Amino acid sequence: MAQLWGGRFTKQQDDLVKKFNDSLPYDRRLYRQDIRGSIVHATMLGKQGILTDDEMRQIVDGLSGILEDIENGRLAFSDAYEDIHSFVEANLIDRIGDAGKKLHTGRSRNDQVALDMKMYIRDEIGEISRLLRHFLQTLLSVMEANKETFMPGFTHLQKAQPVTLAHHMAAYFEMFRRDRERLSDIRERMDLCPLGSGALAGTTYPLDRNFTARELGFDGPCRNSMDGVSDRDYLIEFLDALAICQMHLSRFAEEIIIWNSNEYRFVELDDAYSTGSSIMPQKKNPDIAELVRGKTGRVYAALVSLLTTMKGIPLAYDKDMQEDKELTFDAIDTLKIEIPLFDDMIRTCQFRPDVMEASAKHGFTNATDAADYLVEKGVPFRDAHGIIGRMVLYCIDHKKALDDLSLEEFRQFSDRFDADIYEAISLRTCVEKRLTEGAPSARSMDREIAACRAYLSGEADESLEI
Repeated sequence: MAQLWGGRFTKQQDDLVKKFNDSLPYDRRLYRQDIRGSIVHATMLGKQGILTDDEMRQIVDGLSGILEDIENGRLAFSDAYEDIHSFVEANLIDRIGDAGKKLHTGRSRNDQVALDMKMYIRDEIGEISRLLRHFLQTLLSVMEANKETFMPGFTHLQKAQPVTLAHHMAAYFEMFRRDRERLSDIRERMDLCPLGSGALAGTTYPLDRNFTARELGFDGPCRNSMDGVSDRDYLIEFLDALAICQMHLSRFAEEIIIWNSNEYRFVELDDAYSTGSSIMPQKKNPDIAELVRGKTGRVYAALVSLLTTMKGIPLAYDKDMQEDKELTFDAIDTLKIEIPLFDDMIRTCQFRPDVMEASAKHGFTNATDAADYLVEKGVPFRDAHGIIGRMVLYCIDHKKALDDLSLEEFRQFSDRFDADIYEAISLRTCVEKRLTEGAPSARSMDREIAACRAYLSGEADESLEI
């Protein structure tokens, strides 16, 4: 038995049609969810008296044996079967006979595949969340070690104001924390069980949908059977969350690529996360970061593909929905290898505090603070802005930083400058005077780091542990 239908057909399926229609080559990864759902469904049928106790036990034991044999490599997937559902059911019937034919009572492949996919995504949300949590711990370690590692902050890729490496890394901490929170939000909203929806209109059998939902770890059964089999909103939300996370990884990768360049030299990547050139022996390329940046398109493609697939589908189930799997699986696989790779790349790289500080100093990142100094001396801000602008031009012409000017040179531009200007525009002062919430001063960073520690150790993380 290679398929779950065929009684009203008089011809064999065309080989090309079979190849085009079959989904086992990729939906085989749902075998654990399919078998678990079937065990709970059979248990419920037995509880409701739809199956005898003996039939129920035969089915549950048979399914458990199939799961064990797949896990141990004793049962191989075969292209004789249309999908994971027919593979499991056919093998069950081969093993236990007619009792296996009763497993599908009160169930359709429509609610079965909806259940399998929801359970699979729920499991993957937990796994991706765990990977992100570990990555956040790595970022927190970098933050804790670099509260006084001064560097330029940028706007428009132009050096703007001094910050610290801790402050910079904390921005990415916030991004990836939001990614985990999105996953948690999706996990909560998708937590309704479609099993029992049948093909679209439920069933005449006295199913206990609350029992199956509870046994499978859902909050309850879905409220509408047509929506239960045709809902893919949770997948679209999930792929959206993955796309946003991938975008964050790509932004981070772009900065690592720039920081690793000869012109910046802010970071030295570990050899294990770099590659060389086939012709230029001096090269050490940030290929892992570049690949992370490059794979963003395929994760975006999964989201756009599913949105496009779903946009024209009338209620309830249509075969188009089979297209929800391959690209989703690919997006999941992409993120699950990228996050730990990026985690390890950041954990093993060497940041260059001396280069970062020199870049901040010679990039006039303290120009705003010099203008604020004049304001404190009674100069209107707009006049102070112009004075410092002219000083920057002078420094560029003379290849100096603001800190390098003599007091006499300062006073060429304004008699309000005194000897305390040097302390006022030192990178440490520029950073430490920024005390508001979310600013880069050590005091502000201490508060932010404490909040990050509390987040990683809090009960919120447990909500995603399936």
